[in-house]
Amino acid sequence: MKAFRLDDLEAERAAHDGAYLRFLRERNMSAGLYALDAGTVDPQQPHEQDEIYFVVSGRGSLTVGAETTQVARGSVVHVPAGTPHKFHHITEDLRVLVVFSPPEG
Repeated sequence: MKAFRLDDLEAERAAHDGAYLRFLRERNMSAGLYALDAGTVDPQQPHEQDEIYFVVSGRGSLTVGAETTQVARGSVVHVPAGTPHKFHHITEDLRVLVVFSPPEG
């Protein structure tokens, strides 16, 4: 079993000055914590893997392909592999749990 605490993951991510911290990589999936502060620009490009986003905290918008939705704590969004997507209009610092399948590089 592997167990994680969100506070510990956020501290590790912040200590490495990065927006993304991958904390788990297994044969069929990987997981990370993604952080975007209010007003920042999301630099993502489409990924080769399916993704699930679970918003842990914050508020903003997410566009996936041609569809846009508002996201906030508790939102869960699936992004199909290869689909352009971006968080934007971030009004409260976003912290997002990301699950990739298959695992990201």
